[in-house]
Amino acid sequence: MQLEKGYMNGITDVAGVQVGHVTLYKKVNNEDTICTGVTAILPHDGNLFRQKVRAGSAVINGYGKTAGLVQVDELGLLESPIMLTNTFSVGAVLQGTLTYMLEQDLAIGNTESSLNIVVGECNDSYLNTMRMQAVKPEHAIEAIQSATDGPVEEGAVGAGKGMVCFGYKGGIGTSSRIVEGYTVGCLVLSNFGKREEALFADFSRVQLDTPDGSIMMIIATDAPLYDRQLQRLAKRCAAGLGRTGSHIGHGSGDVAIAFSTANTYHHQSDSHLESMSFLRDDYPLMNGLFQAVVEATEEAVISSLRNAETTEGRKERVVEKAPLEK
Repeated sequence: MQLEKGYMNGITDVAGVQVGHVTLYKKVNNEDTICTGVTAILPHDGNLFRQKVRAGSAVINGYGKTAGLVQVDELGLLESPIMLTNTFSVGAVLQGTLTYMLEQDLAIGNTESSLNIVVGECNDSYLNTMRMQAVKPEHAIEAIQSATDGPVEEGAVGAGKGMVCFGYKGGIGTSSRIVEGYTVGCLVLSNFGKREEALFADFSRVQLDTPDGSIMMIIATDAPLYDRQLQRLAKRCAAGLGRTGSHIGHGSGDVAIAFSTANTYHHQSDSHLESMSFLRDDYPLMNGLFQAVVEATEEAVISSLRNAETTEGRKERVVEKAPLEK
């Protein structure tokens, strides 16, 4: 039996979570088109450096250029927004996010420690002239500042503007599930798959000559979990991805990041001890959370296709909207 969906059926159903986009689109000439952007996911609206959240990740296939996951997996903490963009813009987005957070907290890198920023990416070079490096640091700042806790704009927006999924227009998709009062939300940046691989629709066998592609999958929950358990949730994204038809190809970067808004970790404490309450691994609710991740990931991918629009990119290439009903 499928689980209940959240009110907005999106990652922002998890209280406090915010999402913002900056979309860049410009036909430069017959060869070049800027067709890209930035998406920011904020676990809460406070100071993320001061109030970190528990987090974990799963690298399902590591053909990717993410930043910041080494420290997330070492310490089990997230202390920045999760930023999404195209492959060649990871550096610019990291720089912009760093600037934003340094201005927010003057102690970072001064009287306090350094800062770990998380940036994920997918390759949008089929439609976007990535060599132009159109994304600038200020676009990352703008995406963060525009973030809201309302319904998430989906499809060919933000980091998803130039993405292709199952040979049709992909991009940003989101979904959520409710499990015994707890919420699990998923946001994806979809950019993978061939048309004949899709399991949820009978797509044409006509193929586009696109790269293997990638997908970033972000899981948010208000369930009280710690980093090892969040890594377990992140791993279940692979099952949801497989339900859509992905076989997680050689050249595909398939990365999941999961965080919990419960049990925030304060940057400073007078105590040498830290305590928290978390779910037991063998409690039946854990299986419900796993199911929620699988269902939300699958639906988020489909939603990224359903909400995208036909887009013209570089070299006058056109990627059509998937023939899916609302």
